Amino acid sequence: MTIASSMQAAVLENHGAPFRLTSIARPVPQAGQVLVCIMASGVNPLDLKIRSGAAEHARHPLPAILGIDMAGVVVALGAGVTGFRVGDEVYGMTGGVGGVQGSLAEYAAVDASLLALKPAHFSMREAASLPLVFITAWEGLVDRAHVGAGQTVLVQGGAGGVGSMAIQIARAFGATVFATDTAARGSISQQLGATPIDHEQMPVEEQIAVHTAGRGFDVVYDTAGGASLDASFRAVARFGHVVSSLGWGTHALAPLSFRAATYSGVFTLLPLLTGEGKPHHGEILREATRLAEAGMIRPLLDARQFELATVGEAHALIEQRQARGKVVVSIQG
Repeated sequence: MTIASSMQAAVLENHGAPFRLTSIARPVPQAGQVLVCIMASGVNPLDLKIRSGAAEHARHPLPAILGIDMAGVVVALGAGVTGFRVGDEVYGMTGGVGGVQGSLAEYAAVDASLLALKPAHFSMREAASLPLVFITAWEGLVDRAHVGAGQTVLVQGGAGGVGSMAIQIARAFGATVFATDTAARGSISQQLGATPIDHEQMPVEEQIAVHTAGRGFDVVYDTAGGASLDASFRAVARFGHVVSSLGWGTHALAPLSFRAATYSGVFTLLPLLTGEGKPHHGEILREATRLAEAGMIRPLLDARQFELATVGEAHALIEQRQARGKVVVSIQG
């Protein structure tokens, strides 16, 4: 297979500016990397924050190629790579922050340890929708809270990207799952196997009384931060565990302490920003593939189609809160 020396990419030159579709030099895989022909790029709300310059925790020097999640085909191997072969269909959370090229381009030279073989029955679009949200949910529930059979799990924001994965992971581990959201979005959590809770109508104390006989939830996964995390500290059972992927505010810890409960924060970007922990991301995605192929994980995709030339429209859909599921940009194929 002959691979062109140049590629098309959507380049961001200034924060908040439109993307510029242009031809640039194709990257060459270095030792430990594989060259991936990118087929699909998942769009996360974090991508919009990086584009606007509002993500202090996720700086990406400009000009830049955004796109954290991707799925594609391995077309070349760098020195020392033994875990993949040319032709493998892979996916991963591979760039778009910290100066690492993202997935809004036809090719990327990717650290092989970040990748896994995609679920065989998933389309490229479905695979590209998973990495960031699945890894974030897994790190909280499995790595931090050690979720297990017989536990009660409350997911704050179950209809969102991370929340929908948290519901499915918790159920795969045998937990009984409840999920808060608005009444309009509760059906999404219910379809995924959680008992929906309208947090606008049912305060925390009533949630505990109705769903846990006053005991509280063994594990609470907060995906929203702020008041949602404060509520999580009150919702957790004695000796339980609270996890948050947005725990960046100032909070009173007394409700947590009085329950002898513990708290963990999740910061999924660390391996991309620091280089530490990359192999674990590959390991987590291998678990995602295993669960998906067992029928225990399914992505929620917005049906609308976008390509490199219309990335701005994909971002606008999310910004306007009009997306119904994960938005994915088709790059090739």
